[in-house]
Amino acid sequence: MNQENTKGEYFPFPEKDFRDTFQWRIFRIMAEFVEGFQFVADFDKSVSFFGSSRFEEGNPHYEKARKLAGILVKDGFTVVTGGGPGIMEASNRGAYENEGRSVGINIELPDEGEKANDYLSESIAFHYFFTRKVMLSFASYGYVFFPGGFGTMDELFEMLTLIQTRKLPQPVTIVLVGKDFWTPAVDWFKRTLLDEYKTINEKDFDLITLVDTPEEALKVIKEGTPFER
Repeated sequence: MNQENTKGEYFPFPEKDFRDTFQWRIFRIMAEFVEGFQFVADFDKSVSFFGSSRFEEGNPHYEKARKLAGILVKDGFTVVTGGGPGIMEASNRGAYENEGRSVGINIELPDEGEKANDYLSESIAFHYFFTRKVMLSFASYGYVFFPGGFGTMDELFEMLTLIQTRKLPQPVTIVLVGKDFWTPAVDWFKRTLLDEYKTINEKDFDLITLVDTPEEALKVIKEGTPFER
């Protein structure tokens, strides 16, 4: 098929779909950022949960996340997760079961990929991982990290870097739940990063708080967010 230009000349249509072009992807990325920030702007009192997607019902960490989410929504907080399984499901479930606001910031994946859990009262899905990650980073005042893998660690270090470099527009509280899991990591931070290589400062440890129970986590979150001061 050909197309006529203003000079009456004909030229073939490009074989590549314009929606696959670099320029079109830029517009799609912009649209995701606009839609995403509009979505998270309504969360004026929220806590985001992170942790392994492999934990199932009955796992101690799953049940702790479920309980913490439940007592948070009873205190008026919104619970935000990545909308998938494991700790995300447990957190959304705890909020949903207690008639609270249970939010999922999902990623669009093929059928065999991560699916949204069944405990979301509202959600939004992103095509690009990095736009989703930005929304998760700016959605809340409190961030709770349960034991997890590389993805959880990536989110933790992202949040610590944003706070350390003062790139977040509001004060943020980070809580690490599970001292048996997190204490070796924090000890390594102190022994290697602080004492041996001096790549961080002593005050950087003020950015995180280790707890073991949902009740301890709730206390830290309430004391650290501007709503309860």
